[in-house]
Amino acid sequence: MKPLTRIALVSATALAAAVPALAATGEEVLQNACAACHVKHEDGSWERIDAARKTPEGWDMTVTRMMRNHGVALEPEERSAIVRYLSDTRGLSLAETEGRRYILEREPVAFDEGPDVLMTQTCGRCHSYARVALQRRTAEDWTHLVNFHLGQFPTLEYQALARDRDWWGIAQAEIMPFLAKTYPLGEPVAPFAGDASGRYVLAGRQPGRGDYTGALVVTKAGEDYAVTMQLDFADGSESYSGNGRILGEGEWRATLSDGKTQIRQVFSFQNGRFDGRWYHADSDVIGGRLAAVRPDAAPQVLAAQPARLKIGVPTEVRVAGAGLSEALTLPEGVTGRVQSLEDGVAVLELTAAGAAGPVSVQLGGQAVALVAYDRPDRISISPEMAMARIGGNGGPIPKAPAQFEALGWLDGADGKPATEDDVPLGAFPAAWAVDNFDEEAIAMQDAKYSGSIDDTGLFMPADAGPNPERPRQTNNAGNLKVVATVTEGDQPLTAEAHLYATVQRFVDAPIR
Repeated sequence: MKPLTRIALVSATALAAAVPALAATGEEVLQNACAACHVKHEDGSWERIDAARKTPEGWDMTVTRMMRNHGVALEPEERSAIVRYLSDTRGLSLAETEGRRYILEREPVAFDEGPDVLMTQTCGRCHSYARVALQRRTAEDWTHLVNFHLGQFPTLEYQALARDRDWWGIAQAEIMPFLAKTYPLGEPVAPFAGDASGRYVLAGRQPGRGDYTGALVVTKAGEDYAVTMQLDFADGSESYSGNGRILGEGEWRATLSDGKTQIRQVFSFQNGRFDGRWYHADSDVIGGRLAAVRPDAAPQVLAAQPARLKIGVPTEVRVAGAGLSEALTLPEGVTGRVQSLEDGVAVLELTAAGAAGPVSVQLGGQAVALVAYDRPDRISISPEMAMARIGGNGGPIPKAPAQFEALGWLDGADGKPATEDDVPLGAFPAAWAVDNFDEEAIAMQDAKYSGSIDDTGLFMPADAGPNPERPRQTNNAGNLKVVATVTEGDQPLTAEAHLYATVQRFVDAPIR
């Protein structure tokens, strides 16, 4: 680029910072605000902008950085418009996000790891590796990004997470070529052009609360959708309403409320089916996974709740899905009937006899996988390790809890625990407790000061700030073990997990 042109663009940046853009559409924001710094080439492509494709959250992070670091003045509706436009024209396909959506959905139980130790350590020590994998760039732009890291964080090579290696040498010789080969720019994907309006039957589970079925109603409203979601739990129903939109190929994002609690929905929408997670806006640990289809969609089972039958005890099983019928075929050892079938949810009453193990019933020709059991052989806690964060106490950052569940298991055909043939039984009610994890925790009385766990397995950390009752008035962070006790049969079963109650997350990006 000619030096004179660059000077003119820098001057335009200052003007953009001083006068908010009046654009209404994303394309107009691009022309009026982004063009202040990014050159439009003769072929119609934009410098840097067309060198990358990202998720909606990735583009929002980019736009936010332009506003924060470069003084680009955008009104909230303009920011929303440009993120929408970039997501629609320079987004990822749903296939390209597969296996890494947990970071978009704020899934608290997820295993984040790179394709090898080098990539995990080089990128995953400061942020999730999923943040890397949810981008596509040209080779030149991957180089720009790595250079930007060192420019933005000049002490990067010398901090504790990088000084054990020749960070810059490795980045140039190995990381940049790997990124360019593994995550090349590729071709843009076409944005969703249909209409997702309709009534959907849904099913899912909220850890700590239980299984639910319900309905998701989506109604076209201009470019967006009006949304209602009803969740029917065993202990009652909840109803939320709000607005949602489909970005790019099929990225569903919505904000809903029941008048007291605001929730977010982060789903994929593909082939007429929603899949993803909803969570509380101010505490993303609290939420649940969800799948939803129209009742007249291709026959499929979304969930069976519960998916276990205690031998000799009649069990009510709710089966949610599409194309269900009252035609029930039972295997040997299982008796029962269809109690009701309405709005994509069949209620079955089943009784298992005989040996413990997997069983399969047929409902309208569709297989429903269940497990017969007498008692669990063992239990485990999910997650095995978790992190909660102190907060509140008059500060701007709320507490971040941790949610645990006690999962039952059959040992499987080999009769050995914790092997590949173990059969999952799902979550069981449990008695919960926390204790000090090690000698240092005992000395600091972490279990006394760091928080408490309720009868649903939700650990709520203590207040942030200095605690005058603790040595050196330290805060309420702690190193704890979580203990679950499940009583099924004569002998109680116990399991332990590891929990860190730590400090607030002061920087919380859309993609962690």
